[in-house]
Amino acid sequence: MKKPRLVMIGNGMAGVRTLEELLKLSGDLYDITVFGAEPHPNYNRILLSPVLAGEQSFDDIVLNDLGWYLDNNIQLLLNRRVVKIDRARRLVIADDGTQAHYDRLLIATGSTPFIPPIPGHSLDGVIGYRDIADTRTMIHTAKTHRHAVVIGGGLLGLEAANGLKLRGMDVTVVHIGKWLLERQLDMTAGLLLQNALESRGLNFRLNEQTQALLGDDQGRVKAVQFANGEQVAADLVVMAAGVRPTTELAEQAGLQCQRGILVNDTLQTYDPRIYAIGECASHRGIAYGLVAPLFEQAKVCANHLAQLGFARYKGSVTSTKLKVTGIDLFSAGDFMGGEGTESLTLRDPFSGIYKKLVIRNDVLVGACLYGDTVDGGWYMQLIREGRSIAEIRDHLMFGQDWPVAIGEAA
Repeated sequence: MKKPRLVMIGNGMAGVRTLEELLKLSGDLYDITVFGAEPHPNYNRILLSPVLAGEQSFDDIVLNDLGWYLDNNIQLLLNRRVVKIDRARRLVIADDGTQAHYDRLLIATGSTPFIPPIPGHSLDGVIGYRDIADTRTMIHTAKTHRHAVVIGGGLLGLEAANGLKLRGMDVTVVHIGKWLLERQLDMTAGLLLQNALESRGLNFRLNEQTQALLGDDQGRVKAVQFANGEQVAADLVVMAAGVRPTTELAEQAGLQCQRGILVNDTLQTYDPRIYAIGECASHRGIAYGLVAPLFEQAKVCANHLAQLGFARYKGSVTSTKLKVTGIDLFSAGDFMGGEGTESLTLRDPFSGIYKKLVIRNDVLVGACLYGDTVDGGWYMQLIREGRSIAEIRDHLMFGQDWPVAIGEAA
């Protein structure tokens, strides 16, 4: 019998993890074709930062080499960007004319860097930070130019700034917020992080609006100008001001999109033959950008592609565990706190440790840890379970092993 055809658009982490899960459940069910816009097999985008910093090579971050696709009878079409989904004919068409018919289609197009439409954004030397090509551009530029400006004080921006600094460039981070990583840290932890990074030679312009990028006679960026008229020299500008779900293909095909391709609890779009997963998908109003939720989605999606049909994705309780230039950070839940909550805090300036736990009605609802994240997983478990912490409240700040340590001391 002729096998049904599964086509996947996108060759990133979420999509390929779905294929891995599918192969475990039903390895011989489909003829599988994968379109990848880049010339590389599946790699770990999270590890682009260590590559930029010179700690790893591009080969080190490959997750599934070309042999994996061959071993699993997956037709991999690299360097082909899909330009059209013809739902009536169940056909996918790439920019080189390659076509593939599908019985099931998985859209895993991820996201694209948001390039603010400010004057000068199209000058040479202005790039996003998303893939191997961007990373190579930064490594090459660092050999020949000196001044870099990173726009965006989130995780990606800080990693880019650190890598460029290690490559020998003078780096300034421009951030519109009042503190760094405001989505992952409260103000105290954000300022601690800024002080630590400044001691390593990075420069910061916070609460600053970029007005324009100025170019030289050759059309290359030379400076960043702020709303107050001040300028900072820039031979390279890295835009790290957020990402946008890549939904153009789905929109053109008539699939409903709203801050991502709308999917249900089985990761199906409004067309039941078409699934979407990862950063391009919007589930219950949320487009997830962290790896853990995307891998949870992959399990559910694979379950349905394998025609088992019982799994449901109901959303993810997210936590963020980061290592920014060697500094451990963790946050989860409502770490900012607010009305109806109380915060327990511990700060040790000598060891560089800051901890904040947010409690509502004797239930832990949020945590923000800087410098010591050993108990992050335990706090996350307490937040997820939502059980009373009244009995352990007095020593909650000292971590999961505190009673054991006291018992041993006794």
